[in-house]
Amino acid sequence: MVSSSTSNCRDGMIAIPAGDYQVGSDRFYPEEAPVRQISIDSFEIDLAPVTNAEFQQFVDATGYQTVSECPPDPTLYPDLPPEEQIPESVVFLPPPPTVDRSEPLSWWGLIAGADWRHPQGPDTSLEGLMQHPVVHVAFEDALAYADWAGKRLPTADEWEVAARGGLVDQDYAWGSEKTPDGRWLANVWQGPFPWDNKETDGWFWTSPVGSFPANGYGLVDVCGNVWEWTSTPYAVPEGEQERRVIKGGSFLCADNYCHRFRPSALMGQTLDTATCHMGFRCAADC
Repeated sequence: MVSSSTSNCRDGMIAIPAGDYQVGSDRFYPEEAPVRQISIDSFEIDLAPVTNAEFQQFVDATGYQTVSECPPDPTLYPDLPPEEQIPESVVFLPPPPTVDRSEPLSWWGLIAGADWRHPQGPDTSLEGLMQHPVVHVAFEDALAYADWAGKRLPTADEWEVAARGGLVDQDYAWGSEKTPDGRWLANVWQGPFPWDNKETDGWFWTSPVGSFPANGYGLVDVCGNVWEWTSTPYAVPEGEQERRVIKGGSFLCADNYCHRFRPSALMGQTLDTATCHMGFRCAADC
């Protein structure tokens, strides 16, 4: 295991040493393959996702409004009817047992008034959630916070190296077993998704950062809780909206549907998309 250190780091950050690392996996989804050997320079990364309390400090200092708090960009959606030109964001809507799992739009809704302050819709608040990861942040929101903090977003390779915590060719941030000794070590979905979450890990929605054990480098929540933005472009066909790689999976990942609560897992997300299960953490050059 390659060691890392918090000495001489900014508060709340972990130093990842320069070196040669292995990323990717040949055991799960095709976008994770092939396994690759990479070399990276040393960098620092937040030990946890940015919390609501931290994002509140940013907003209080700058007056920033997130993408979800503003109407959709008319240059991206020129044909959007006037009645749909309103601030909204994507929220998970627990479906009835009759919903067909092959139709994922059945459990997602664009909810007017959902944003980082109202994570499950306009009638919800951040009461009791200040140490939970901030959600409903689009790519430019994450960039704006990182710039204000004097940091940046990690690349997908940096994120994965940090998330592995020094382990090599292991599926999870803690090793090869999903639930060692029967313990859930991440905030993910237990039970048949999307109908029934047994909440064996203690949570249905997000959990406070650090509710589960840290990895070998001292990072928390690199598996589950919230997806995290990276700066790495995700390849799309010509003419499609630009995307960035997101990493880590979320509280809505289930091994029977979206087994992506692993360091090698990834998806591509459009830049203006914000959801109830997507946040970020920052990085910085050493």
